Order: sequence, then structure tokens, then C-alpha cells
Amino acid sequence: MAPKCLVLVTVIACAVSLTMVNAKTITVGDDNGWTLGFDYAKWAATQEFHVGDTLVFNYGAGVHNVIMVNGTAFKDCVNQPNLALFSSGEDRVVLKALGNMWFICGVGAHCENGMKLKITVTQDSSYWSPAPAPSSAPETYSFRTNPW
Repeated sequence: MAPKCLVLVTVIACAVSLTMVNAKTITVGDDNGWTLGFDYAKWAATQEFHVGDTLVFNYGAGVHNVIMVNGTAFKDCVNQPNLALFSSGEDRVVLKALGNMWFICGVGAHCENGMKLKITVTQDSSYWSPAPAPSSAPETYSFRTNPW
């Protein structure tokens, strides 16, 4: 007769999720908005950008635009490859990922004249809190198996 085995498996359900609690709206350039003659590098150095925050670009529609580009296009002030093009005059960009993001104005020589913004998006622990833990106790399952 083959031996019988009793396998006892304990399953502990753990759910770790993060809930955004303090996402903020950041107006690019503050009261100046998205315009020529403003130092966006200096402005960005005074800001903190976190996953979940929203950037708002305010400008005269038809006068400027906002193009999200890669680092090379940012450095060279070229609008290709453009990852997104905005032209409403009140554009909102939700920061969804960690890392660098680059934006330029693609109108005329605006980028070459300083209308460009590089930001670094981070995840600040004060912006996230753990979701409530499950209230149920661990479940225990018993299985009678015969592996032979």
C-alpha cells in the first residue's frame, strides 16, 4: 500500500498597494506661465515633482505650444520625436512615471530662446500611504494527496 501524505498549506493574503494622498497641481512658470523670457531651468530647480502631480502649462493658444520630447530633442531643440503635442493654452500633464521629462515650445525659435523645461519626477514617501491591511485572518487549507 502506498504511503499517504497530508500536506498542510497556509495561505496568508497580503495586499500592499499605494494610495495617492497629496498629489498637487503645479503651474509651470507660476504666474508667468509658459512664455518667452523666463528661466525654466532655474524655476524647475526650486520645485519638487512627484508621481501623481499634474503640470499645467498656461499660455496664449496659437502663440505657443508644448511638445513632450526625449532628452536629445530637448538638447537640440527639435520637435521630433514628439511624444505628445499640446496646444490648448491650458495643457495638463499628469506625471505618471519616475524619471526625467522634457518639454519644449515648438513655435519658431522659442525653444532656442529658452522656452524649454526639464523635470525629474520622483516618488516622495509623504505622497503615498499604505492601503489598509486586510482584516481577515490567514486561511488554512488541508489537502490529502498521494504523490505516487
